[in-house]
Amino acid sequence: MRAIRATDNGLILDTAAGAPTLSPGEGLVRPILVGVSRADIDIAKGRSGFRGIIGHEFVGVLEELLPAPDAALAAVERATKLRGKRVVGSMTIACGKCDMCKAGLPTHCRQRAMMGIMGRDGCFAERFAIPLSNLHAVPDAIPDEQAVFAEPLAAAAHARSMFRVEGKPFITVLGDGRMGLLTVQVMARLNASVRLLGRHPEKFGLCERWSIKHRHIDEVGRRQDQDVVVDCTGTPEGLELAMALVRPRGKIILRTSSMAPASGGPAPATPWGRAVDLSPIVHNEVDLIGAHAGSIAEALTILTRKDVLVEPLITRKVRLESAIEAITMPNAIKTLIAM
Repeated sequence: MRAIRATDNGLILDTAAGAPTLSPGEGLVRPILVGVSRADIDIAKGRSGFRGIIGHEFVGVLEELLPAPDAALAAVERATKLRGKRVVGSMTIACGKCDMCKAGLPTHCRQRAMMGIMGRDGCFAERFAIPLSNLHAVPDAIPDEQAVFAEPLAAAAHARSMFRVEGKPFITVLGDGRMGLLTVQVMARLNASVRLLGRHPEKFGLCERWSIKHRHIDEVGRRQDQDVVVDCTGTPEGLELAMALVRPRGKIILRTSSMAPASGGPAPATPWGRAVDLSPIVHNEVDLIGAHAGSIAEALTILTRKDVLVEPLITRKVRLESAIEAITMPNAIKTLIAM
């Protein structure tokens, strides 16, 4: 089996990766398309201690399954119906037993692993194992090139759920990468005045096609007049700009950071390697909110309704043997790997 593996010497194409062994409650998935994420790029650049098969964004076919012996009949029937079907899934592997899991918050599981990022091999392989409870069937109306966006789109939609829309708020999304372009489309469905701020004018054409307001970051004033700022840049400069844009008692949603979590070992003092002055958060009584993974089911609903257009974000599609070079290729919004 072939796989893209992170090692102490960087990424390698492992042509002799062992086939995954299923544990009770897991399924074997043959990926069709996988998507390169910010975390994959960070791992490739040595910003994480993770070692193993990378990747967590996928659409594939469930080929085999091994139900847990104590699984409820309804769960077994659901999993059985998925066999041979196209599936997408959540990257968070939860224990199902801790207080967070029992409270319905599996993405905050005390013992969680994250596919291709922390404690668990990912999907950049010809086959991979994943808990059956993580999987969702892909509706026939959604093509593979859209379905592979389910996980990042779920995260973008989750950012929308972190605040209540009152009146017609002013919302700014910072960052014109993949997550920013997904998030601004989600926000544009709200009863709000929404704009995107970025640094790459060549990407603004997408916003024009979607009738979404857009400006270069250097062209906007810092008047502290935005009700909500969603920072998708993953940089200290992005957070500092967000603090300069948001109004007193407004909200800043942090959608990403530029550092993939390390697998074991201590985290650095800050995600960016330098301190950020957070005193404006205190002085202006701003809510600073993190937003992580969201609902895959909600993402599939959004794709079915065509509320968000994802295919224009695809920069390139490559085969697995060309994946390592493509993962770190500059100026890509979204790279897909065909398996």
